[in-house]
Amino acid sequence: MGWFGKKNKKEELDPLKDLVLSKLKVGYLVDYDMKTWEVTEYNTYDWDDGDISYEWELKSGNDVAYLELEDDDEPEWILAKKISFKSLGQGVRKFIRENDDPPNMIQYEGVEYTIDEGSGGYFCKGGGKERIEFLYWDYYDLSEEKTLTIEQWGEDKFEAAVGIYVEEYQFTNILPGL
Repeated sequence: MGWFGKKNKKEELDPLKDLVLSKLKVGYLVDYDMKTWEVTEYNTYDWDDGDISYEWELKSGNDVAYLELEDDDEPEWILAKKISFKSLGQGVRKFIRENDDPPNMIQYEGVEYTIDEGSGGYFCKGGGKERIEFLYWDYYDLSEEKTLTIEQWGEDKFEAAVGIYVEEYQFTNILPGL
């Protein structure tokens, strides 16, 4: 097209619109809590109530965290880390098997968490169309600043994570990957 041809718009990056937390992509870098984190995965969750939430896996050295965005009236950000399900105590798995739900209260590392809600949903790796069904239960501490989540995948595979609410402004220096 010669010297004055149009540029491909897909390649242009608008730093004011594209370099925001809600538009992180795999390979992007972001600073949080005096560490630089790399986005290594992006996933979506399609909930039974019709809502969709977003998750980015972040790695900094050996640390792995999950940044979650739920947009329920206003954006809510949670930064979570997976924990060993066994660390919740053997009674939790047994309770779920016997009652089809976990206990109303769980203690983890000296913090008491109370159940808030639970439901089903679908995990979509990479935000794609393939959907993997699972169940989840959300817990909060008394201050409602800390979260604990239990996920059930299939009949007997359980995962757990603890997290905190974070604010978008706490994440800085968002840069696209190389």
